Amino acid sequence: MADIHCEVLIEDPRWGDLGLAAIAQRAVAAALAHLPPAPWEVSLLACGDTRIAALNADFRGKPQPTNVLSWPGAERGSTTPGTAPAPPAPQDTELGDLAIAYDTCLAEAQAAGLALGDHVTHLLVHGTLHLLGYDHEHEADGDLMEAEETRILAGLGIADPYVDAEG
Repeated sequence: MADIHCEVLIEDPRWGDLGLAAIAQRAVAAALAHLPPAPWEVSLLACGDTRIAALNADFRGKPQPTNVLSWPGAERGSTTPGTAPAPPAPQDTELGDLAIAYDTCLAEAQAAGLALGDHVTHLLVHGTLHLLGYDHEHEADGDLMEAEETRILAGLGIADPYVDAEG
C-alpha cells in the first residue's frame, strides 16, 4: 500500500468544524490508491473565496472565486485525448498543491442538496486527479476524468455527483 500524505494548511477557520484534514487524507488516498507504493505527497490550502479568487487571477487570469484549484508538480497529461495519463514515477513523489474555497464549496453543496463533506471529498478527488494529469479540456478527457471520479467516490460510499448534473 502506498504511503500517502496530505498536508493541510487551514487559512480560513470555517474549515475547522468539518474535519477537513481527515476528509482530505481519505479523498487523496482514494484518488492515489492505484499508484505503486511510494511516499506520495499533496499539499492543500483551505481558504475562502477572497483568497482563491486572487489565486485564480494570478495563475489562470480569472479574477473570480472557484471551488478548487490545482498546481501539478510536473506535467503528467496524456498526449492522446481520452486516455489515462501515465502514473508518476516513484521518485517523483511531490505531486503538487491544491486550494479549496469554503464559500464556493458550501454554496455549491447547499444548492445541490449535498452534504458538505461529500462535496468537498468530490472536489479533492477531482483536484488530485488533475495533479495526476487528468483534465477536461477535451470531451473524451472529461468523460474519462468523470468516470474515474465516479469510480473513486463509489468506493468511498459517495453517490455519483454527475447523475443530476447530466439529467
